[in-house]
Amino acid sequence: MKNKNTINIAAIAVLSLLFSCNGIAQKVDPDAVKPLYVSDPVDFDTDDPAIWVNVANPSQSLVIGTDKDENGGLYVFDLKGKIVPAKTVKGLKRPDNVDIAYGLNLAGKKTDIAVTTERYTHKLRIYSLPDMKPVDNGGLPVFEGETGPEFRDLMGIAMYTNSKGEIYAIVGRKSGPKEGGYLWQYLLADDGKGSVKATLVRKFGKYSGKKEIEAIAVDNELGYVYYCDEQFGVRKYYADPSKGNQELSLFGQGDFSVDNEGIAIYKTAGNKGYVLVSDQGSRQLKVYNRTGKSGAPNQHPLVATVKYSANQTDGIDVVSAPLNNDFKHGLLVAMSDDKTFHFYRWEDIAGKQLDVNP
Repeated sequence: MKNKNTINIAAIAVLSLLFSCNGIAQKVDPDAVKPLYVSDPVDFDTDDPAIWVNVANPSQSLVIGTDKDENGGLYVFDLKGKIVPAKTVKGLKRPDNVDIAYGLNLAGKKTDIAVTTERYTHKLRIYSLPDMKPVDNGGLPVFEGETGPEFRDLMGIAMYTNSKGEIYAIVGRKSGPKEGGYLWQYLLADDGKGSVKATLVRKFGKYSGKKEIEAIAVDNELGYVYYCDEQFGVRKYYADPSKGNQELSLFGQGDFSVDNEGIAIYKTAGNKGYVLVSDQGSRQLKVYNRTGKSGAPNQHPLVATVKYSANQTDGIDVVSAPLNNDFKHGLLVAMSDDKTFHFYRWEDIAGKQLDVNP
């Protein structure tokens, strides 16, 4: 207990004074939720986390986070936020976002994968989990045929697994058309040699033109994809290409101080839960009902606003599965602009206003 208490006290002390991107000291709201752990810092610039749940041994689950630089990397952390050097991948060309998929069939074996967007090469980079070995044969080019660097510069990604076990990557970029194709969706499969190949299956998604689309999240169980059209709102579509490209919902308009950024889904029993979106300029999360209103599943009312300690948050991820004694009801990880990721207990985020997964 002594070591754990020492860690917690140190984390709180560090969080009492954080620094913004321009180096100006900013005090944390004393009522803001504090993380249980703050990760070791990366070399350059944290951006987006993804949580891999080790189904066989949840206490050995990992957090994968991007270090967004032209000499960046995918950092792997244990559940106390400590870097795992043997699994960390460096030398990537500005990896932006990262997501996880479970059970891709490679060389006859079900393989969990971490997929990141490598912005400067216009490629997806894919690594097997938990060993973090490349399975992409050097990377998979996407947005081929587009002109201009902003139309190919990769940013957001979310993985979708359908009821048949087929796995898709839904990918966003720095800029794109306002109608019918900002996001491109690729089917991932074995190339016949034990590496991953990507086949384009559709282009979809509206864009306001205000800023960019980076944060994307998929609800596998309910079959929806959400993405943040920054400074405009949160858009919702079917994740299954066969169900069409019509927009189902646009919500969250007027709820954010600057940018609606990171997005993730906390799932509770009976397919209930929340859609979480980081309000980048205000150190807070906006929480929306996952299943919408009664009789109106595509109307997502604002349920709560939760203040927390992470600063200028780009990416977030959350799981509701119990992982260990620290994270009995799940884990939320949020990027902070001091080169770290913050690890929060879900019950601390939930407080008295949100449900805690049993």
